[in-house]
Amino acid sequence: GFGMTTPATVGGKIFLIFYGLIGCAGTILFFNLFLERLITVIAYVMKSCHERQLKRKGVLPHNGRRGSGTSEVDSLAGWKPSVYYVMLILCVASLIISCCASAMYTPIEGWSYFDSLYFCFVAFSTIGFGDLVSSQNIKYESQGLYRFGNFVFILMGVCCIYSLFNVISIVIKQSINWILKKLDCGCCHRCQRKLFRSRRNVVMPGNVRSRRNISIETDVVNDSDTDGRRLSGEMISMKDFLASNKVSLAIMQKQLSETANGYPRQMSSNSKQNGFSGGVGALAIMNNRLAETSVDR
Repeated sequence: GFGMTTPATVGGKIFLIFYGLIGCAGTILFFNLFLERLITVIAYVMKSCHERQLKRKGVLPHNGRRGSGTSEVDSLAGWKPSVYYVMLILCVASLIISCCASAMYTPIEGWSYFDSLYFCFVAFSTIGFGDLVSSQNIKYESQGLYRFGNFVFILMGVCCIYSLFNVISIVIKQSINWILKKLDCGCCHRCQRKLFRSRRNVVMPGNVRSRRNISIETDVVNDSDTDGRRLSGEMISMKDFLASNKVSLAIMQKQLSETANGYPRQMSSNSKQNGFSGGVGALAIMNNRLAETSVDR
């Protein structure tokens, strides 16, 4: 948006608003895809260079067999380039494109080399002040070739600068996290420990319901730990009763199952094939009942 060409009518302005939504979204998508492919290529090249360095040092075998360098080969499988190297490569690429474009703008537009570099940064970063605009003279030598070169340089420059800005944002984020970790002094940890100790014995409204334990013996859910405690001196907890009478309860359940199904119970071949029979307890009773239902059907 340098400002040298603007919509004049109401219809043109309305069209610009709707077209700008789709156009800007598509452009951002293109830049993101370009950044993804560019980082993929950079990572592949850097990984290849890293492998060559390891082969020269003798750490990585040349024939690809896994010997003494097995750990290095395994580490290269998930190897990723450093963000600082990617930032350096993008910065060098942006400088090369800007210098080449400035070498084209200086003789054709009549600007100084510094003004050409300034224009490249303003145009490539999509700032677009409009104080310097290319292709505004009436006539140029090889005008078609110049406009094509202008388009190519601006497209490549915007892609590189956009990618560089994304990588710089990652570096800024890492720097801010590092500063915050340094500012996190030991005094803050002491204060947190004191606060935790002071609130350790506090009973919250949701603590009783959140502390739900599943009893293995009864297959039910206890709402709190107080259910397993003794309520008085004359009554014992259900947990203690079940723990001391596991065998008695198992025999009792087996007798109830045999009494309900008729003792001695003749097991049919269908029930054996279905695999419902056998076992002791409530699950066995339910399985036997399912077996009887299937036989009746």
